[in-house]
Amino acid sequence: MAKTNPVEFLQQVRAETKKVTWPTRKETLVTTAMVFVMVLVASIFFFVVDQLIQLGIGALLGLG
Repeated sequence: MAKTNPVEFLQQVRAETKKVTWPTRKETLVTTAMVFVMVLVASIFFFVVDQLIQLGIGALLGLG
């Protein structure tokens, strides 16, 4: 693999970053909101499952 000097490397980096399709502000906000919604849904789901397992084990062992 041939070594490149730092100036050539930076030119290559700039050329590659120009090829990137960056998301719009709206796309970023929608995606971020969807992540927060999915985290909320997952946390509620796991909380409910945890409570049901706790209730079942408590009843099974007579601790409830």
